[in-house]
Amino acid sequence: MPTFLFWNINGKQIDELIVSLALTENVDVIVLAECGLDPNDFVIALNRTRLGYEYAPGLCERLRFFTRFDNTYLGLTAESDRVSIRRLMLPGRDELLLVAAHLPSKMHFSGASQIFQCVELRTMIEEQETKAGHRRTIVLADLNVNPFEEGVVAAGGLHAVTTRAVASRGQRVVQGTSYPFFYNPMWHYFGDRHESAPGTYYYEKAESLNYYWNIFDQILLRPDVLHGFRNDGVRVITQIDGQPLLDNSGKPDVEGASDHLPLLLTLHF
Repeated sequence: MPTFLFWNINGKQIDELIVSLALTENVDVIVLAECGLDPNDFVIALNRTRLGYEYAPGLCERLRFFTRFDNTYLGLTAESDRVSIRRLMLPGRDELLLVAAHLPSKMHFSGASQIFQCVELRTMIEEQETKAGHRRTIVLADLNVNPFEEGVVAAGGLHAVTTRAVASRGQRVVQGTSYPFFYNPMWHYFGDRHESAPGTYYYEKAESLNYYWNIFDQILLRPDVLHGFRNDGVRVITQIDGQPLLDNSGKPDVEGASDHLPLLLTLHF
């Protein structure tokens, strides 16, 4: 029952918060975006009270991987400036493809350009699935687009849908081409919830169209891993060991933590 943590920490030196979350939740794989922490120092901090964490290095500086597994079990298969794809090969278990991504923000890319970034990510994923010979794939990412936007939903994009029932069909054919589904459990986190925040990222601007709360940080699951996913298997974290990650106005605490909230995924496989 591995547990995965994804957090865009916005370049903040919040190593003690991450360590506390990792230890409290028994996290097995940590993926950090916009991480300015020194990997060696962070591993020392992780192992201060519990030995076993290792740094799993790669060439993508936007994404850092740390794991309680032997880092050779988290083999690098493909990387770009914004994407890192690893093969998680645990003894006695089916191999998983673990995809981490940090796509360009709306401040620098147009909506159309963001769609093409999602298309490129989908192409990269499918290439590695073909090489691996399976589609047991999970994505942990700051996509910088919401679950309802074209790049995430479209067949030629990530093709991530709202329900397990639809995703469990495996794929659909559009104009003679077959497109595999992802299941996107993040739809469940929009709006008011007592146990969570109404999204993972808050942005307010003086324009007619303003969503306020966004879910840019997402976990996507291929149908081939859904048998090991329970409905409470994804959590948006709003406090760590009693310290709130939201400020007094209920928005992400940019000063004390990050402008993004962390995600936890627990998967049985």
